[in-house]
Amino acid sequence: MDQYIGRLLDGRYEILEIIGTGGMAVVYKARCHRLNRLVAIKILKDEFARDEEFRRRFRAEGEAVAMLSHPNIVQVYDVSTSDSANFIVMELIDGISLKEYMEKKGILNWKETLHFSLQIAKGLEHAHSRGIIHRDIKPHNIMVLKNGSVKVMDFGIARVMNKSNTLTKEALGSVHYISPEQAKGGHTDNRSDLYSLGVVMYEMMAGRPPYDGESAVSVAIQHINGGAPLPSSYNPNIPTGLEQIIMKAMALEVRDRYVSATEMLQDMEEFRKNPAIVFDYHTLLDDATRKIPTAGIPMTTAEKKVQARTGERPAPAPQRRTGTAARPATAQRDSEIVTRVQQRSRQAQKKKDSERSRVATTAVVICSAVAVFAIILFLIALFNGALLNQEKDMVEVPYLTGGLYSESLLEAHPDFNIRLLPQQYSDSHPKDEIISQEPVGGSKVQRGSDIWITVSMGPEPEVRKLDNFVGADAEEAYKLLDSQGFKPLKKREASYVYEEGVVTRTDPAADSEVAEGQTIYIYVSTGPEVVEVSMPNVIGLELSRAKELMAQMGFTNVRYEPTESSRPENEVVYQSVAKNETLDVSTEVIIQYSSGAVETAPQESGNPAGTESDATVPPFSVSWVVPESTEEYRLDVCLGGTRDVLFSKIIAPGAKTVLLDLSGSGVVYYDLYINGEFAETKMVDFTPKKAESGS
Repeated sequence: MDQYIGRLLDGRYEILEIIGTGGMAVVYKARCHRLNRLVAIKILKDEFARDEEFRRRFRAEGEAVAMLSHPNIVQVYDVSTSDSANFIVMELIDGISLKEYMEKKGILNWKETLHFSLQIAKGLEHAHSRGIIHRDIKPHNIMVLKNGSVKVMDFGIARVMNKSNTLTKEALGSVHYISPEQAKGGHTDNRSDLYSLGVVMYEMMAGRPPYDGESAVSVAIQHINGGAPLPSSYNPNIPTGLEQIIMKAMALEVRDRYVSATEMLQDMEEFRKNPAIVFDYHTLLDDATRKIPTAGIPMTTAEKKVQARTGERPAPAPQRRTGTAARPATAQRDSEIVTRVQQRSRQAQKKKDSERSRVATTAVVICSAVAVFAIILFLIALFNGALLNQEKDMVEVPYLTGGLYSESLLEAHPDFNIRLLPQQYSDSHPKDEIISQEPVGGSKVQRGSDIWITVSMGPEPEVRKLDNFVGADAEEAYKLLDSQGFKPLKKREASYVYEEGVVTRTDPAADSEVAEGQTIYIYVSTGPEVVEVSMPNVIGLELSRAKELMAQMGFTNVRYEPTESSRPENEVVYQSVAKNETLDVSTEVIIQYSSGAVETAPQESGNPAGTESDATVPPFSVSWVVPESTEEYRLDVCLGGTRDVLFSKIIAPGAKTVLLDLSGSGVVYYDLYINGEFAETKMVDFTPKKAESGS
């Protein structure tokens, strides 16, 4: 059985069951006893909870998402880090992931795709306006609710936009949806989320992601190189406008994508209003659909003139045949003349053909020589130019080892991309001094190459134990920690135990091993948290069940008192606050239960309205508050524990009280029934009140 199921975290969250497992954390379904609602709790796995870096990232997730409040983003209620568990409390989503939805339905139609994409983009627009990039948009992190709305979740690698982050680039995210700059370990911004959203839209319309391969590396390389086939090649029913939006969001170059989620939403809205729209911006879709006209048969000059007049190309004219009328040979002389003329004609034609062939051969040889010479010149120029350009792009690596690292280091060396390796403690290098670099200073590399540096954190600080500041004044604790070389940071939280301005706890806790310069979180009381709930009806319940119910509702100031009663032992007979009354959970509530010590003589059913009886107290009028209703109903008053009806009264619509004449002795309980259904139990004390002395 899981170690957390059945446990109560922070005294209020009862773990019920596992509902999901991720790479770093396990998600549980839980009940908040203070507010009596179901929640989802993400608990950091034990193997990561021991690592301070993972704990820091986990805390950052909660703090980042807590800044957000949008209907398309999962709401975070609480963040807690302690020795027992590190967890985030979120709203419980009743739905399935977009990935599961796509697997069930296959290819989605364009209306569904647009419906989901608009909501995702709106959630990203809100996050980006708060300076937060999700950096892991994928169908697995998008929940589809039963009403068709979607919520973006799992900001596990979300990071606040900061220029200083350009020095520590991490290629995170799921590889099928990762942006090219993330795959290369480059700088990411809000346009990286828009690229991933484009990939999700592509998969919804095409039924498959744009890139796939046998390994994560091969898929990442495809993202870096670009050239995804158009989604219409898998699904010809995609409207052109929507395909343009997808391909613009997925542009390889960051500058070619949408500038913001707001701009992308504008195009989506334009497409929603007019699904036949074709946008006029240039995308890969334009290149893929541009048609190249095929060349026709060359026209003669006459045909061109005809086409200019008529607009149509004329059919080719048939070839004409020429001939000579035969003349009768009447004499030998004429025949010989004809023969000589024919011979001369054949010789002249033969000579002309021979001359033409020689000229053509010479021309071919000359043209070939010129072409070969031109190709050689081109290759030489190209080769020399490449060498010159390559030589021109070679720059000398600066000597950084021994210098101090600062935020301005990148600006001082614009020809290089300076990357940080994990920092190290060093006794021989002061804090912020660069211990080593790769490649070494003085070597030649191409402009724009990476230089990896290791920065010193100075001597490893002496480990000592943290003092106990719980219950101390927060300002004094802050000053003392600051004087001891720590970095105190105050956080406020409600407390029913400690007064406002008093330290309730520290993180790390008291007696933990800490080092000089370490951040110490001081949690300062803001006083009791005002939490209002509706009072339940516990009259008639067994005492242990009543205690359990009051604890679940979050009541912290309940007084349980035994009282003499004819009801069974340990049955609740009285509560000081009426059912459904709204009150703060810290308000004192008195619950009385039967001790079973005295049997109260039952009132005779034949004397309900104050006639003569053995009662020690004469009849008197009792006013009871009854449920208010817009309709008339029957109120039956029975002796406690029986169904013997003593009174039946018709309560008029809108009535709030009922007046009855009762008589009896001691403490008597009456059960009230409305239209035959049990409503509540009322107590009447007939014990005579002693007159005060001197009155």
